[in-house]
Amino acid sequence: MRLEGAFVAALLCGGLCLSIDIGPAFALDQPENASAPPASSEIKILYLAGDYPKAEYLSLLQSQPGDDGKAGALLALGEINITGKFLGFSFAMDVVTLERGADVTGKAHGLLDKYSVVVADLNAPDLLALANAPAAQHALIFDIHTSDDALRQGKCARNVFHILPSTAMRADALGQYLAKKGWRRWFVLHGPSAEDAAFAADIHRAASRFGGKVVEDRAYNYDAGSRRVDTGYQQIATQMPLATQGAPAHDVVIVADSADLFGDYLPYNTFEPRPIVGTQGLSPVAWHPAFQEYSALQMQHRFELAAHRKMTERDYAGWLAVRAIGEAVIRSGKANPVDLAEFLRSDAFGVAGFKGQALTFRRWDQQLRQPVLLASALMVVTISPQDGFLHPKFFTDTLGYDEPETKCHFAQ
Repeated sequence: MRLEGAFVAALLCGGLCLSIDIGPAFALDQPENASAPPASSEIKILYLAGDYPKAEYLSLLQSQPGDDGKAGALLALGEINITGKFLGFSFAMDVVTLERGADVTGKAHGLLDKYSVVVADLNAPDLLALANAPAAQHALIFDIHTSDDALRQGKCARNVFHILPSTAMRADALGQYLAKKGWRRWFVLHGPSAEDAAFAADIHRAASRFGGKVVEDRAYNYDAGSRRVDTGYQQIATQMPLATQGAPAHDVVIVADSADLFGDYLPYNTFEPRPIVGTQGLSPVAWHPAFQEYSALQMQHRFELAAHRKMTERDYAGWLAVRAIGEAVIRSGKANPVDLAEFLRSDAFGVAGFKGQALTFRRWDQQLRQPVLLASALMVVTISPQDGFLHPKFFTDTLGYDEPETKCHFAQ
């Protein structure tokens, strides 16, 4: 589906009717050494999504939008077209949704004959299949869906740039804040999924890095039931204390519950009165609807005007991916995906993401460096990296796997 016409015009109005804070990292001067592009230069972007079950939440106040991710990419498409037209570039984006269980490798063969720049809203197995497809070897793929450490470590791919913070970055962002607060005794309660195990493992890693101590790592083995049935509140009020009693002395409960099976039931229901942090409670996120520093309030308003709802983390990732494409094309003056990839890895690249600094990609694993917000349901509490955690090059490289630690060994 080609995204143009009246809908894109509405998005362009969203960008024009409100001032756009693109900042110094998105300077739009044409590079001195770049030859002027042809007037008809069009960059075609493929937004490739998977047909996955929608996220299910315990709270009736939460739901996953049908255009999650895509709405952010659409907003950015309008913005980069505003500036691109002055330099002879135009950008178009088509959306393709893979049917459930589709052969991603086979589908990639047909799609990548037409597109060489892909915004991938795909889970880890599908993203890996796309990246390893023969047709994708010279494609430029932006991952806006996953946080999996493995895709940035031993299973990294040279043609994939990761937008969302990795699981390790999220755990480190949380660990730095807990260390700064002096809350160094951590009781970890994890769910049954592989994602929960990965987050718990990264919490252990963060403890060793920042002076925390995991006093116990416990599996949640209860059926939490439901507050939506009769006596539901009584069940929860009984089960949550049982699930948390008997733990060694601790300052916080760190929950790893990616599927939202029980984590939102923990606040005010634990055996000991302790803060809840992790996948629920105080959570490490790339974006939050309440974030308003560094001109982020402009972004929030602009997105609401275009999409008629609040911006999610995946919307932000979609927006960042398309803005990064526009930044690379406009600043380098090139449209070839190989040349763009080299520019994205270079010191000349930086994209303004409303976080107070230019966001850049790490050369060793192509993870986007960025501050991580720590937020409750309604407010942003703090932003990591925390003051006092130093790095010789980039403060944001205190989050996640630094170059000496990486297991990603594609050719540099």
